[in-house]
Amino acid sequence: MAERSIIVTQSYGTVVLHLREMLESRGMNRNQLASAIHVNFAVVDRWYRGKVEKLDLDILARICYVLDCEVSELLEYRADAEKQG
Repeated sequence: MAERSIIVTQSYGTVVLHLREMLESRGMNRNQLASAIHVNFAVVDRWYRGKVEKLDLDILARICYVLDCEVSELLEYRADAEKQG
C-alpha cells in the first residue's frame, strides 16, 4: 500500500509594498527611480506592482537611499485575518 500524505498550509500573513505611494508622494516615476538606482525598468515595475517574490536587500537599500525613506515606509506586514480574530 502506498503512503499517503496530507499537505497542511498555514496562512501567516503577507507583506505589502508601498512603492507606488512613495513615488507619487515624491513626484517621481518608475523610469526615474530605475535610472537612479541603476536597475532596469522591469525590476522597479515588479516592486511598483507588488509582484516581488524575494527581496533583494541591496535594491531595497538603494530605493530607501534615493527616496530618503525608512524600510518601514516601503514594507508593511499584514497578519492573516484569522490570526487577528
